Amino acid sequence: MRRLMLLRHAKSDWSMPDMRDHDRVLTERGREAAPRIGSYMARHALRPDLVLASTATRVRQTLDLVLPAFPEPPRIVYDDRLYEVEAGALLEVLKETPADAHVLLLVGHNPGLAELAELLIGTGDVETRQRLLEKFPTAGLAVIDFPLDDWRKLHPKAGRLDRFVMPRTIERAAD
Repeated sequence: MRRLMLLRHAKSDWSMPDMRDHDRVLTERGREAAPRIGSYMARHALRPDLVLASTATRVRQTLDLVLPAFPEPPRIVYDDRLYEVEAGALLEVLKETPADAHVLLLVGHNPGLAELAELLIGTGDVETRQRLLEKFPTAGLAVIDFPLDDWRKLHPKAGRLDRFVMPRTIERAAD
């Protein structure tokens, strides 16, 4: 079995219109949401063997706030090919994942992540799948399981959505 976790970067700052998109930083809300998702992942044993991440500043900052939740952080590979690309390109990168990585965390951007989730998910709770298709918000986390023994065999509709969580749903659950 293989598990893919898709994490959209936390909320980024649009207040400086002259800043290059690649260089945008997180907002205060983003800096609060990212560690919340990291804590959720650690509490639910959602530790990746490997992290593939976009090179954008907001992705790096998100990971800097998510990964301290784990006693031993996973290996991270930053890849320019993950910056603002469509689902097909993301799928090709995923197929290159080493065989020893059973649990993979991909951290990136919309619309590519949402499109990738839609492409890969074939089964799972219908209401949860619908929520994901309607909106994949910043710091949203989708966990998808595949009955595969090799990432090279990844193909459309092969996955089962295990869960889809957002910082605000974690807040409500804690109340």
